Amino acid sequence: MRIDHGVLRTFALSTAAGAATLALLTACGGDTAGSAHGHGGTSATPAATAGTGTQGGFNQADAAFAQQMIPHHRQAVEMAELAESRAAAPQIKELAREIKAAQDPEITTMRGWLSAWGAAEAPAHAGHAGHGAAGMMSDEDMAELKAARGREFDRLFAEMMIEHHAGAIEMAQTQVAQGSDPEAKNLAQAIIDTQQREIDQMKRLLKRL
Repeated sequence: MRIDHGVLRTFALSTAAGAATLALLTACGGDTAGSAHGHGGTSATPAATAGTGTQGGFNQADAAFAQQMIPHHRQAVEMAELAESRAAAPQIKELAREIKAAQDPEITTMRGWLSAWGAAEAPAHAGHAGHGAAGMMSDEDMAELKAARGREFDRLFAEMMIEHHAGAIEMAQTQVAQGSDPEAKNLAQAIIDTQQREIDQMKRLLKRL
């Protein structure tokens, strides 16, 4: 049987072209898979990043922590400012000053985080109706505190701030457990430690009021 060498050459060239095409497609497919998992590419899918730390090292729990804690701190500062002109016990006045001195800078810090993360702040009045973050005082609670003077103010302030601090600790514990950003987790732990000490202090004060 006579072999047609022209046909063989055509077949060989076609086979080589097909192999090259397959190799190219395989390589492209490998790159796509790598990008989908965030390896060497910037086109990771939302499903791949949902619920995990993002480019800035934060996640949704971090953003929620700052969004809820900012108005929570604002209310604590508002309550603390009332003590200067209304409290009778020096210990209450001193504690109020310490609360304001600690939480004012923390508000600034958390606002900076939200700005860097591209996350919106909650409205300044968030939670005042009693439906916001844990431990928030209602408008009626705040009106009662503003109207009080002397020993009555001291008692109300301690009782309300204990509840307020307990809510902050609850939110901070969630952040420690679920957050991703190291600085946000460190602040949450500091809130837990500081505010638990202040709760213990206010409970002791209540026994003498």
